[in-house]
Amino acid sequence: MDKLEGRIRNHDREIEKMCNHHFQGFVDSITELLKVRGEAQKLKCQVTETNQKLQNDGKEVGVLQCRLQQRNIATTIDKLTHCLPVLEMYSKLQEQMRAKRYYPALRTLEQLEGSCLPQAGSYRFCAIMAENIPRLRTHIRDVSMSDLKDFLESIRKHSDKIGETAMKQVSLVLLIQVMCLSLTRTVLQIPGAQDLVDFSPVYRCLHIYTVLGARDTFENYYRKQRRKQARLVLQPHSSMHETLEGYRHYFNQIVGFFVVEDHILHTTQGLVNRAYVEELWELALSKTIAALRTHSSYCTDPDLILDLKNLIVLFADTLQGYGFPVNQLFDMLLEMRDQYGEILLKKWNQSFRQILDQDNYSPIPVASPEEYQRIAGQFPFQDPELDKMPFPKKLPFSEFVSKVYSQLKEFIYACLKYSEDLHLSSTEIDDMIRKSTNLLLTRTLSHCLQYAIKKKNVGLAELVQIIINTTHLEQSCHYLEEFISNITNVPPDTINATKLYGTSTFKDARHAAEEEIYTNLNQKIDQFLQLADYDWMAAQGGGQASDYLSDLIAFLCSTFAVFTHLPGKVAQTACMSACKHLSTSLLQLLLEADVRQVSMGALQQFNVDVKDECVTFKSIPPAPSQWRLLDLFTQWDWSTYLADYGRPTCKYLRVNPHTALALIEKMKDTSRKNNMFAQFRKNERDKQKLIDTVVKQLRNLIATNQA
Repeated sequence: MDKLEGRIRNHDREIEKMCNHHFQGFVDSITELLKVRGEAQKLKCQVTETNQKLQNDGKEVGVLQCRLQQRNIATTIDKLTHCLPVLEMYSKLQEQMRAKRYYPALRTLEQLEGSCLPQAGSYRFCAIMAENIPRLRTHIRDVSMSDLKDFLESIRKHSDKIGETAMKQVSLVLLIQVMCLSLTRTVLQIPGAQDLVDFSPVYRCLHIYTVLGARDTFENYYRKQRRKQARLVLQPHSSMHETLEGYRHYFNQIVGFFVVEDHILHTTQGLVNRAYVEELWELALSKTIAALRTHSSYCTDPDLILDLKNLIVLFADTLQGYGFPVNQLFDMLLEMRDQYGEILLKKWNQSFRQILDQDNYSPIPVASPEEYQRIAGQFPFQDPELDKMPFPKKLPFSEFVSKVYSQLKEFIYACLKYSEDLHLSSTEIDDMIRKSTNLLLTRTLSHCLQYAIKKKNVGLAELVQIIINTTHLEQSCHYLEEFISNITNVPPDTINATKLYGTSTFKDARHAAEEEIYTNLNQKIDQFLQLADYDWMAAQGGGQASDYLSDLIAFLCSTFAVFTHLPGKVAQTACMSACKHLSTSLLQLLLEADVRQVSMGALQQFNVDVKDECVTFKSIPPAPSQWRLLDLFTQWDWSTYLADYGRPTCKYLRVNPHTALALIEKMKDTSRKNNMFAQFRKNERDKQKLIDTVVKQLRNLIATNQA
């Protein structure tokens, strides 16, 4: 009603202006009529006087002529009375055309053609006016169409500004809602579409075409041109994905286009209808979503994706405020969430790699309570025993523990930022964050830990520290659960709530580090064993252990000292693994195919290495099978072995007959070679016969077991 009253006042002022503008002409016309009337009166008086004179001079001669003049005068006055409105109306028309007031001019043409000219008669000037009327109508139609084209060009140029203004309005309203304020748009004094664009050309053109009976032509033309503009607006720039401003310009133009159409829809009667606008919106929605999917796929910056998401939400909220359905946009944002998550995982992969590469893998020294509290604020660590110790002291884990934990929290915050304003429930947000965090744990962090464990030149000390670090990170997983619950307001014990896989991730990493320790220990043992230089043809063994084995035992002693910080089971398993590998490798060293011959002296030296050194290193007991094999040969106790083989109480139960046969074959070859010139010595001959007998019996034993 306020707008209607304002419109009435505007029209009243225009009428008053028009009346004021033409008042003087009206007065002049009346004055002229009065003058004519006066002159006519004078003329009448003169005619009367003349008539009197004529009557007096010749009543009979002048009566007829006088009456004719009177009739002509009356006819002239009557014709002038009918022609004067035509002249006034045409003069008004000329002024309206000069002032470009085409709609009033069109109304004047209707009055001139419909009433004034027929009443005036068939004068020449009337015929000229009648001939000009169609040309004037065509001129008015063409000029109004030109104004419409200028209007369409204007709104095309101003679409960006209109859209920007509309989105600022919504942004301010949302900000006010967040601040729990309630201000109307009038109070905010934010300009609308009608304040940025003059819509009068389209209104005038619509009225003119309606009067001319060509409203359908006008509507079709307007809709056709706007469809063309819509296709141009919906065509994104090829480099739109490079900056946020490219997306912002794209959205502003689309919003501006539909704000104009919404204004036209509500301020005109039928120029556009709801079905037409909805058709355009369906087209815009499909093309916009397709463009966003294409261009956003090029983005590798999570901050840009997050800003784009916020811009899309504002874009959707703005158009939703004008009554357009935007559910598909929010569905697309949920699709983009997966892309955002993948980009976050790549970014955090680099962060984790950098943290792991820069870590010194040493316990953190703490010199003061303030420093201790700072670290405790970054990582939830509790150790009552360590708390009692005086400063300076060392935390058991290295710096990468607190840094990784902080990065996990930062990742959770980044996931939370994306989920805001997507019209999701707390449970959905909580589930989304937990699933994304699980991907970070099981895929990204797990791979980074595996990378740190498997990379070249990683030492045993670093692997030990990784085990300690992952143990503490595993213990902190329930704090991450609580952290997510606090920011989403969803209790961790909610039914169907996704659980974090951090415990399994850190367990797997710890197990991988343990396996790598076992592997590295075995590789080190193999390197020492490569230094072994036995004289397999020695006549007798030395009284001391080999140098390589002494160095190996010293290395193992220093290594196992590092294991004191590991859990007992891990340290024990590492020791046992090293023991088993050393035992197996020593036996394999003796049985290698390259070693074709072995003397008793070499076996005695090998026995010294195994028993004297390994027995003194109590943490690495030699394998019984290896001991018993050496005892069997050095004591030459074949009768016991062959007699008791297979019994549970057999002394040499773990000595494999295949192994024994392979080794005695090497000694057999040695005996033959060494005794080829002493074959006539009785003792040597007896020994050779004994070896042959043992070989034969071992082969029979093997054949019997295989059968």
